[in-house]
Amino acid sequence: MAEVNLKADTGRATGSRAARRLRKTGRIPAVVYGRGAEPTHVAVDHHDLTQAFHTPAGANVVINLQIDGAEGIPTLVRGVDRHPYKPFIRHVDFVRVDLTVKVHAEVAIHFVGSPIGVKEGGILVPARNDVTVEALPNEIPSAFELDVSELGINDSLHVSDLPQAEGVAILDSPDELLVSVSIPAAEPEPEPEPVEGEEGEGAEAEGEEAPEAASEEDGEPGEE
Repeated sequence: MAEVNLKADTGRATGSRAARRLRKTGRIPAVVYGRGAEPTHVAVDHHDLTQAFHTPAGANVVINLQIDGAEGIPTLVRGVDRHPYKPFIRHVDFVRVDLTVKVHAEVAIHFVGSPIGVKEGGILVPARNDVTVEALPNEIPSAFELDVSELGINDSLHVSDLPQAEGVAILDSPDELLVSVSIPAAEPEPEPEPVEGEEGEGAEAEGEEAPEAASEEDGEPGEE
């Protein structure tokens, strides 16, 4: 997998106000931790970070973090705080890695193809969109592609159906469901309209008074 370099600077102020001021300059707050070192608060360029995610490795790209101009430290992104409705990253966590030591990572699943069962009136129901793998940092797949075109109604695919990648171990159970094709649930039939003349029957028709509805001032049981 490709590696990218990313400049980072220390010395940023911490706190929500300082973070807002930093973002207005096109930079975002970040923290670097892992491998027994103390966490380091840094700032990175927002544009450069988003460009790093656009490599073939996607979110699992190895980022050589160049802190204050020093030699790059291999890192993986392990936490991204995104704005709830704007295309902005507000904070990111980097974890230091050793390129010769395997790590755990989440890898996305891309469902490809048009299932036979969907053409017959079924619906595709994904159960999971990612799996956990163990691999060297530079060998983590960007995603798994899973062909669903042969799925008929009531057919399903599981973790064991994912393609194998050399040097990559999938840690989830092979029997775990990933996707299926199901028959859409039938819509409930509308209740029939009451026949004219039926209203008022029952207790009141026998001369009994219906109980009055409790007013909003009525308290809960046990209150005085």
